[in-house]
Amino acid sequence: MPSLLRRGSARAQGVRRARVLAGAVALLSLAGALPAAAQTRAAPERETGRTEKPLVRSARYMVSAANPLAVEAGLEMLRAGGNAVDAAIAVQLVLNLVEPQSSGIGGGAFILFWDQKARQLRTYDGRETAPAAARPERFLKADGRPMPLREAIFSGSSVGVPGLVAVMALTHKQHGRLPWARLFAPAIRLAEEGFQVSPRLHVLLRWIGPTGFSPRARRYFFDADGSARTIGSRLKNPEFARTLREIATGGEAAFYRGRIAREIVAAVRAAARHPGDMTEADVAGYRARERPPVCIAYRQRRVCGMGPPSSGGLTVAMALKLVEPFELGRRPLDVRGVHVLTEAQKLAYADRDRYMADADVVPVPVSGLLDPAYLDSRRRLIRPLRAGPKASPGRPPGVGIPPGRDGTRERKGTSHISIVDADGNAVSMTTTIEGAFGSRQWAAGFLLNNELTDFSLRPRDADGRPIANRVQGGKRPRSSMAPTIVFDAKGEVEAVLGSPGGSRIILYVLKSLVALIDWGMDAQAAAALVNFGSRNGPFEVEHGRDGPWLALKMRALGHEVTPSFLVSGTHIVVRRGGRLEGGADPRREGVARGE
Repeated sequence: MPSLLRRGSARAQGVRRARVLAGAVALLSLAGALPAAAQTRAAPERETGRTEKPLVRSARYMVSAANPLAVEAGLEMLRAGGNAVDAAIAVQLVLNLVEPQSSGIGGGAFILFWDQKARQLRTYDGRETAPAAARPERFLKADGRPMPLREAIFSGSSVGVPGLVAVMALTHKQHGRLPWARLFAPAIRLAEEGFQVSPRLHVLLRWIGPTGFSPRARRYFFDADGSARTIGSRLKNPEFARTLREIATGGEAAFYRGRIAREIVAAVRAAARHPGDMTEADVAGYRARERPPVCIAYRQRRVCGMGPPSSGGLTVAMALKLVEPFELGRRPLDVRGVHVLTEAQKLAYADRDRYMADADVVPVPVSGLLDPAYLDSRRRLIRPLRAGPKASPGRPPGVGIPPGRDGTRERKGTSHISIVDADGNAVSMTTTIEGAFGSRQWAAGFLLNNELTDFSLRPRDADGRPIANRVQGGKRPRSSMAPTIVFDAKGEVEAVLGSPGGSRIILYVLKSLVALIDWGMDAQAAAALVNFGSRNGPFEVEHGRDGPWLALKMRALGHEVTPSFLVSGTHIVVRRGGRLEGGADPRREGVARGE
């Protein structure tokens, strides 16, 4: 009976969500914003309505991800005896179909895996790489100025060598339990039989319009007259099913060599705008990497994230260590706590922007940025009751000549998956094709990323100093993705979380961590809590709910305040009292489900 009630509840939620998002479409249409005005911009993943979701509890395992069909694929693997890694791969492959604007095998991911039996945390880097021929001036115009961002994004030059298949294969080889091919079954089934277009996918397609998509992608997502596929219409992708079957049978080699690799390279080189220079050798040479995690102690817990080339784990760690000596309050949105956290974020982002990039190519002072004496010196810049100015980067130990001032502008695509299985293993996986629908180039049934625009478009700053996150051949662009696992005082998994959101991912993860740890909120309440924070600029606060109240309070402390649509997609699993809690962000279509 409980499972029937859950299915009924899910159907009711789907109806409510459709109504909310249909209303969003109507409002946008009345404003004259669909689709013409949007066709000229590099639209990120926009707001498409809000659907409140209940806290979910379970005894054995939990999956929280961005679409109910993807979550069900993960549960199918767990019911079949698979573990968290198996479930995460099945979830991801279905997300490629049902949430193509956010992630897919044409992109990359970072994966944290907690091996309960070995008592070991492993972290895996599937970030895309620049082709060997890429040069620092890749996104400069003839006059030396950076090209407009939308021009760079919708181009072949923006596409990095995809890393998702490689990182899934590496993680599965090390830790998977079910056969590799078994993990592909739900996605192949949906690709062949079709799935219903979700309200969010329809709204984003309608907002963006067909302009900018390559011809093959346009035919898949839009009708002949340019209308977006309607809500509830059945969308099939036999081309993707063929690709998945080849990878299921042939492993990662089927993706990085042969037909699929040739199609990727051909699509990049045939792009209508700025054809790319990727080669089959670039694709064949891609390797996923295992990296050391970034872990810090915070309030009798151990908080762990991903190291460079992601800036997420290190920036989250810096901010938490900066605020740890402060009392952040015992109730949600305590204004003094929000203020202190905001000031710490400004300091952490200042250092992030200056120093963090691909540590295989440029020196990143990881230990220096977390050095206690250095953090003490930075912490003294925080005024408890008054907003400080825009922060300047510090000079952590181990830094010689500092790199130049950053010029990176990240988009807000991406998705996040949080899973705890029946054996206590856990996966926190953040996955992306960068901006909404990536580069909008299409190969072998899937979209290709625009990840290379996560590099600084300018290779040097105004003083001529090279920027750490500049384009270089074979380099991985800096990321803000921050998959996170929290361990309690006994070393057991307490929370698994992460979010999409471009450079704001760090803000969303920090808000959720403080909500869970300092303010004692449950998984769903933490995901739903108003978004706020600073990327070393104004205090950004979410429209609606507690946003206006918080904006007034922060303005009174001297903060410049910018209300905005802060569209996170946070997915959280918490272990509490021997049971699991699941939370899914109300700002997107995700759900948490367990058994």
